[in-house]
Amino acid sequence: MNKDLHNNIENRSALNNSNITSNTTTNGNTIDTKGYESIEFLIQTGVITDGSYAVQVFEGDQSNMSDEAQVAAGNILGTIPTLISTDDNVVKRFGVKMGTKRYMRLKVVSSGVTTGGNMEAQVLLGTPLQAPTP
Repeated sequence: MNKDLHNNIENRSALNNSNITSNTTTNGNTIDTKGYESIEFLIQTGVITDGSYAVQVFEGDQSNMSDEAQVAAGNILGTIPTLISTDDNVVKRFGVKMGTKRYMRLKVVSSGVTTGGNMEAQVLLGTPLQAPTP
């Protein structure tokens, strides 16, 4: 029996390529998880000159995330990263146990920033209810 990853995942942008140059909260894109039963986030950095960038993940039932709540620590697979200046050009990943909420989004909370850092994130949706995926 042959199994493949290619036809059983979908890749979406979770955070557009961002140069974060101040102490702020940067919102990622809202991810619709409908039709999938697993999710993995991949955060890729460019150059981080200073500061600290704490990644958070939120979930909700509304597509505008008006009802968002931070995902409970017990539903995180792996470790949500906090990125610092030694994290140039790396990829960090973590997963979320799928619950009953349909939508998810990342946020990056930056602090101690004077010149900033560059990063983006992708999400892999897996375990589709219908395969092959688009």
